[in-house]
Amino acid sequence: MTYRVSFVCTGNICRSPMAESVFRARVEEAGLGDRVEVESAGTGGWHEGDGADPRAVAVLEEHGYGTDHVARQFQASWFSRLDLVIALDGGHRKALRRLAPTEQDAQKVRLLRSYDPAAGDDLDVPDPYYGGLDGFEECLEMVEAASEGLLTAVREEVEGRAI
Repeated sequence: MTYRVSFVCTGNICRSPMAESVFRARVEEAGLGDRVEVESAGTGGWHEGDGADPRAVAVLEEHGYGTDHVARQFQASWFSRLDLVIALDGGHRKALRRLAPTEQDAQKVRLLRSYDPAAGDDLDVPDPYYGGLDGFEECLEMVEAASEGLLTAVREEVEGRAI
């Protein structure tokens, strides 16, 4: 049985594709690629059909991650096939929980940085879109830091399921 994770930010061209790429790499490194699917989407459809922001791609490539990405908007109907929906900031979490068809679906929504013990109370990943390359570097650092804890949580869920 496949475990499915979706990362969600605003437009699905910066933060969520970066998180998708990093987490997919962690899943593959952990040998879970055949049991965990990773995707991303945006709360809005402004960039549907676009590739990831070139600055996001550059930072990912510089750090050894690949991305073959096409932006899309998150749909309420997807909750039924997803196990975990990872919001990149509190605004995304609120929007996703409002979109959730059931309370059970709303409980699938978590903040990415909640998986990083060092994050403290600051659980938002800032939007790098209107800034320079340094904002994308900061985003990557936050995503990488949270990905280890997220991988631990997902591994526990996957190992608790029948194959």
